[in-house]
Amino acid sequence: MDTMPAARWFTPAQPPEQARIRLFLMPHAGSGAAAYRGWSRLLPAEIGMQALTLPGRQSRRAEPLPMDWAALLDDLHSGLLAALDDERPYALFGHCIGAMLAYRLTVRLEAQGEPAPSLLGMSGWAPAGFFRAPPGSERLPISELSELFKDLGAFPAELWDDQDMLDLVLPPVIADYRIAAQYEDDAAVVDCPLVSYAGQSDPLLVEPDAMMTWTGRSRRYLGHREFPGDHFYVNDHTAAVLSDFTRHLVRVTNDL
Repeated sequence: MDTMPAARWFTPAQPPEQARIRLFLMPHAGSGAAAYRGWSRLLPAEIGMQALTLPGRQSRRAEPLPMDWAALLDDLHSGLLAALDDERPYALFGHCIGAMLAYRLTVRLEAQGEPAPSLLGMSGWAPAGFFRAPPGSERLPISELSELFKDLGAFPAELWDDQDMLDLVLPPVIADYRIAAQYEDDAAVVDCPLVSYAGQSDPLLVEPDAMMTWTGRSRRYLGHREFPGDHFYVNDHTAAVLSDFTRHLVRVTNDL
């Protein structure tokens, strides 16, 4: 049994003591806590962030890559509960597969009567109208999958010019792709407030109104904002996204 699950899943393991609100950030496919490097400088002092790293990448490269959606969600659920060792309110913000994980964690936490987030932020993923891999594509060899990702614009363009970085990043991306392919949506509705974000030219949002799916997934939907850019729009608009999200977060936690 993992004796330090919180420390392994989240960086830092604990937010600053002076932060009255905790913010757990869940990254896009293939990445980890490094995807949110620098975000802490854009947060007000009352919000302390902790960024997720899944097994098999970055600080957890020695661990096996996840292969099963249900098992990954079980493990992450345990890791999050271990991190919630005080009564401070918290929020979940996820991009891409990070949004998928944050949403399903919230569904489970609420269903089991466990401490649930005060706010859920969904970025660059929707439970309907998002790119869905053709049946069997998750079994394609790495070479064919990498071409698929390139055609989809699922990586920042500059990554394809750096073979060493590709060798490092591709295995966890493909593992996450295969995990995401196992996801089956059940139209679950959460009680906590939810706000959504996307890039206006995200090629993975295959239906133009995909992000509007979220309007019926929360009993307290707070709206949607779009920004210029593709799937990785958030890298260019971090300050604006965080400003909007933290505005909502401070308001809903003040109402507690």
